[in-house]
Parts: sequence; C-alpha cells; structure tokens
Amino acid sequence: MPPHEIRKYLYDVAAASDLITSFVDGKNFDDYRNDSMLRSAVERQFEIIGEALNQAVKRYPDLKDEIPDASRIISFRNRLIHGYATVSDEVVWGIVEKYLPPLRKQVKMMLEGSS
Repeated sequence: MPPHEIRKYLYDVAAASDLITSFVDGKNFDDYRNDSMLRSAVERQFEIIGEALNQAVKRYPDLKDEIPDASRIISFRNRLIHGYATVSDEVVWGIVEKYLPPLRKQVKMMLEGSS
C-alpha cells in the first residue's frame, strides 16, 4: 500500500470515478454522444483522475505496480486536455464501460486496505 500522504490522491480518483459512474447510470452511448453537458462532465472527471494519479506517481513511483494502467490513464488525461479537438466520443465511452470499473474497484480496495 502506498504511503499515507498518497491517500488524498487516491480519494480524488475514487470520488471522480464515483461521479462518472453516477453521471452515466442508465445512459447509453447515444445518450452520451448527444449530451454535451454529460460529455463535458465525464471528461472533466477523467482529467481529475489522470492528474491525481500523475501527482501520486510522482511522489510514489511504486504506485505503478498497484495500478498498472497508471501511465495510460495519465496519457489519456493529457490527451483530453491538450488534444481535446481529437478526442473521440467512442473512445471515452469505451473507457467508461471497460476500464473505469476495474480502476474504481482497485482504488477503493487500496483505500480500504490503508485505513
């Protein structure tokens, strides 16, 4: 488990993951694609997840062992911020469906294990 000071970043990841999950609850891809506010909200929370992991990894590089996709998540955050014009709704929705649930579960387990 990472040091205690990393908990804040992990908490931010968990909170942003929970928000995305609540935003998309009961929604499908068409709902997502046709709702600019929903897209903006989801993308913003992914930016928070990526930045929180970026800061955590800088302070505790071994975190990459516990969250193997940390580098990819950070890269996705950078793409959302710096390459926003090329962000694909299909890619974002795919990440929501396929990659967010296991990340959310892993971070929550890490937080519970460090109580």
